[in-house]
Amino acid sequence: MKKNQLEIACFNYESAIIAQDNGADRIELCDDMRLGGTTPNLITAERVREKLTIKMHVIIRPRGGDFVYTEEEFQEMKQDIKQLKALGVDGFVFGILNQDGSVNKEQNLELVQLASPLSCTFHRAFDVVNSIEQGLEEVIACGFQTILTSGRGKNVEEGILDLQLIQKLAGDRIEIMPGGGLRSSNIKLLQEKLQPTFYHSSAITDQNEKANPEEIKELKNFL
Repeated sequence: MKKNQLEIACFNYESAIIAQDNGADRIELCDDMRLGGTTPNLITAERVREKLTIKMHVIIRPRGGDFVYTEEEFQEMKQDIKQLKALGVDGFVFGILNQDGSVNKEQNLELVQLASPLSCTFHRAFDVVNSIEQGLEEVIACGFQTILTSGRGKNVEEGILDLQLIQKLAGDRIEIMPGGGLRSSNIKLLQEKLQPTFYHSSAITDQNEKANPEEIKELKNFL
């Protein structure tokens, strides 16, 4: 039977170690919290990989802002996947859209194939797709294993109805991972409405951009 698990978004080396030490099942390594997460520095990624025994996914996002990329940015994403794959990471997190808000199937598929056999998560670009139903089918067709989404809300509480819908439409074809404002204070609400899945949180509770050990423990207690 499938069980609930916890992924912690880590914006620095320290958070990755805190996540592992306090029971996280996996981390997502990112840079620049203010931009919502960008591709981490290769040296940081190498340091984290050397220390972690839990799974480590890495975001591939060359800049903040929208999810429509130039050819130069796309080539940068490909290069980042190649370099990080060589470090022995466990998976990648990315998402590319077209100008009209549809999923860019061609570019996403190319990155998924480049990352293979590693797991790929389509990130919160999904929260701005022009159609949940169409976007879901396109992401599945590209070969992603997971979608990270707040259900198109500013946070998971706002998006709870869409999260339920997306999970129902997805069935067992792809994992729907709620993330965006997820905390120990609201995770119980989501668990009551959703099937068992991975949950995603930064577990940051103050201004220092480091994961809070107690918050991770609280999140795990609810799982």
